[in-house]
Amino acid sequence: MLDKLVLPSEIDRFVAKVDKLERGEISTEDFQKFRLENGIYGIRGATDLHMIRVKIPLGILNPEQLEKMAEAAEKFAPKKIGHITTRQDIQFHEVKRREVAGFLTIIAGAGLTTREACGNTVRNVTACPYAGVSPEEPFDVTPYAEAVTTYFLRNPLNQNLPRKFKFAFEGCREDHARTPIHDLGAVAAIDNTDGKAVKGFRIYVGGGLGPFPRSAYLLEPFTPAALLLPTAEAVLRLFDRLGERKDRNRARIKFVIEKLGMEEFRKLILAERKAVLATASGLSGWAVEEKDEAPPSGAVAGKDFSADPLFESWKRTNLFAQKQKSYYSVHVRCPLGDIDVPGMRAVADLARRFCGGRIRTTISQNFMLRWVHESVLGSVYEGLKKAGLAAAGAERFIDVTRCPGADTCNIAVTKSRGLAAELDKLFHDGLSNVSDLKDTTIKISGCPNSCGQHHIATLGFFGSARNIEGHLVPHYQMMIGGGTEEGKAEFGKNFLKVPARRVPEAVKKIIEIYRSERAGDSETLDAFIKRLGADSLKVRLAEFTQLPSFESAPASFMDWGDEAAFNLKAGKGECAV
Repeated sequence: MLDKLVLPSEIDRFVAKVDKLERGEISTEDFQKFRLENGIYGIRGATDLHMIRVKIPLGILNPEQLEKMAEAAEKFAPKKIGHITTRQDIQFHEVKRREVAGFLTIIAGAGLTTREACGNTVRNVTACPYAGVSPEEPFDVTPYAEAVTTYFLRNPLNQNLPRKFKFAFEGCREDHARTPIHDLGAVAAIDNTDGKAVKGFRIYVGGGLGPFPRSAYLLEPFTPAALLLPTAEAVLRLFDRLGERKDRNRARIKFVIEKLGMEEFRKLILAERKAVLATASGLSGWAVEEKDEAPPSGAVAGKDFSADPLFESWKRTNLFAQKQKSYYSVHVRCPLGDIDVPGMRAVADLARRFCGGRIRTTISQNFMLRWVHESVLGSVYEGLKKAGLAAAGAERFIDVTRCPGADTCNIAVTKSRGLAAELDKLFHDGLSNVSDLKDTTIKISGCPNSCGQHHIATLGFFGSARNIEGHLVPHYQMMIGGGTEEGKAEFGKNFLKVPARRVPEAVKKIIEIYRSERAGDSETLDAFIKRLGADSLKVRLAEFTQLPSFESAPASFMDWGDEAAFNLKAGKGECAV
């Protein structure tokens, strides 16, 4: 279903728009709206450099696609790095405006598009990376998420929404896809009414993060799979009609529900669904083709690493046992969410050789190789090790999530990449014995908008600033106690505002307190923090809110990754243009 996403004419249209812009025939505002609908963002402090966001529906990739992105990055992205996002996309930064079309042409050759990766549209549809291989799923949500992707891509209904709209699909009991923070989250379910098993979903609507986070509401107890797309269209239609179009800060669908109340919103949706079904506008004949993934052809086992303690650590944290006997999904951890051109090629090569090319990106900003047979785990590990990608700790405490931050983003306050890098160092020197804690997360955003999903982290951070001694100093608002489960998002509570340079010390101190005072090995960091209480912990971390004088330590007034005084030269945000 996802093999017809590209329209070559869109690239030609982009070239024509650039020509018109440079001849002065269209305004920068008109060009901006056009390029955003086609997945092209501006870069902080530049007028002719862009970020290209490549859509990876459901995170599904094949080796050729990854190699084409590597080729495009090598040719057109100066840093030759791709950044995996919390929506399973891959972004490339600082591409010259005149070279964007060349980048798009290369990836289009592998069936990849950037269409509607930005703008007031349905953004990339995400899904649990274990869909189709999870032992606990009632059925594979993949074909249903694919149907939503193809139906709404370029759909006229989807071209000028009041604000962006995000879908997520989940099949597991554990909320890997974070459905409660989405505009529409669909969780696989089976209804056994009248003795007949019917596939369907529990559909949640109205979730979201940003400065005003909201947890999604259950729309109805059970939505049959046949009504998935009509329900989704009904929600989009109502959002298009009732969403706020003047104040972009209140333009998401969560504010429509807040204004109407969920009961009234539910009535409107169910009535609208009847209208969708009655008119069958675009829905006639839609169907989902369900098929089980076949095991890949056999791969020859390589070197035996069973005596290597690092191999054992990697297996313990980076493997997921599939429901298919003897097969594993292997997490490829990408520190800071980044992967360079050689790394992309290495992952593509390993996927082609050892798992039939089955690759997915994850919202934790990693790659996953699926359908790896236990007999070739040593071979895969060897290849990842040679590529510098065999880091253990995937989905654990060390696996920090972060947005691109002020290095490239127009509205970011702080350089979240720099802080993530310092925390990664800390986990290798000071916190190594807790680096693989389960159910414990750090998430960082460069501003309150939560692109790094800081609201739902055990320890969340978002960028801010404060004036100290006449100097503007980068800070992070620290939040504690966030997380999600099906039907519920628990948002972290504001805890302390800490100077950027002191955040690693504060994190280290929290862990030292946790290690010495936890109620046994089974108590998680989140449970410990809640038991101890924020007020008690705040007193013990108060020292980290202070800085030495500027004269004695000027570097402490800087952001991580900066060699000059901190400034707030932020531009205008483009998310809702």
